[in-house]
Formats: sequence, C-alpha cells, structure tokens
Amino acid sequence: MMRAQAKPVIDPDAVVRGAERVRQRIVDAGGDPSRTDIVAVTKGFDAPALEAAATAGLLMIGENYAQELRAKWDQLHPEVRDRLDVHFIGRLQSNKVRQLAGLVDLWQSVDRMQLVQEISRHSPGAAIMVQLDVSGASTQGGCGLDDAPDLIDRARGAGLEVRGCMAIGPQGSPDDIEAAFAEVIRFADRHGLEHRCIGMSADLELAVRAGSTMVRIGTALFGERPSRITASQGD
Repeated sequence: MMRAQAKPVIDPDAVVRGAERVRQRIVDAGGDPSRTDIVAVTKGFDAPALEAAATAGLLMIGENYAQELRAKWDQLHPEVRDRLDVHFIGRLQSNKVRQLAGLVDLWQSVDRMQLVQEISRHSPGAAIMVQLDVSGASTQGGCGLDDAPDLIDRARGAGLEVRGCMAIGPQGSPDDIEAAFAEVIRFADRHGLEHRCIGMSADLELAVRAGSTMVRIGTALFGERPSRITASQGD
C-alpha cells in the first residue's frame, strides 16, 4: 500500500506573513480586509495549523473531513478551541452530521434537503450556507441555481439560519471564473443573502472584484497540502 505523504511542519511566523500577504492581495483587488473574512483552510494539516491560524488572527478555520477534524480538535488547548469558529466546507455525508454537531459553527456546503434535515435534527438553529454549483463539476457538490431557492426556503422552514451561499469557481479562463462568480453574486442579491463565500488562493482577486465577502485560503497560508492516499485517513 502507498504511504500517505508526510505532514509538513507548520511555521507560525510564516502563517502570519502569509495572512498579511493575503490581506494585501484583497486590498490590491479593491477589497476591504475588514469586510472580507478569511477562512483559513486547515484541512489536511495537523493541529499546529489551527494554532498558527489563531496566532495570525485567522479565527475562522475550514475543514473537510469529519474524522480528521475531530482528531485534531481534541489535541487543541481549550483556549484555542474557544477562539476558533469551525466552518465545514467539504462535501458532507449526512451520516457525519451527528458526529460534528456541536463542533461546527457554520455548515458551508449544504446542497440537498437530506443535509438540512440532519443538521436541523442534530444541531437545531444552526447557521448554514447553501453551496451553489456554478462549475458543473459533480465531484465538488453544489445545488443547481434553479433548485437552490427552494432549498433555502426549506432550510429556513426547518429553523436553520441561512447566512449566505458558497461556490467553487470552475477550472478555466479568468473570463469563465468571473462569469461564474458573477452568477453567485446575482443569486445572493436576489435572495437577500449577506455572505458570498467565493474565492480561494488561486482566484482570490477575481472573487474579491466580483463581490466576495468571504474567501477560503489554504495554500497561500500553509503551503502545499499533503495528499490523502490511504483509506485510514478518509471518512
């Protein structure tokens, strides 16, 4: 069996510098760092990455994998845990909701009614975002733009707080990415959604110019993410 790639050593000072560079990129793109939240994507990294994010003033962390998140969360000092808000940003299996209830502060990747039902059952009144599919990549998840309004209504009817929408930009030219992000912003405007979580390390500037209020940044803060190869690392 192939071995998983070794986890990199996290340098907290390097993360601080990375956060400064990301904030400057937001400014250079015409945005306001005080109005553009940075979600530090710590998925794939060990607990020191979460500690480094907190040191850098990045108090929103993004995670994808239930088992991995639970394991490293338990390694953190309670004072660090108290400072951080956990955003679940990956494709979510409905049977993992119960495992994460009480730990996740914002469920970003809600894209179907089954998740709404599970979250409302195990985490009543929870804050969510509806993930929109603007890339056509089925492996990334996301709800179609035509179906999303009904999902929002049903989530609100189930007592959940719909804070905004999230989307992953398509692979393609800057024009393709800009067009996809513009769709997200128009959708959010039509449905009165405050937060628009678009943009990652590679397309940050395009997202900020489109009107992003929240970006998900991993590589620009922590470097390349180790591969998840072995089944033992999966959920």
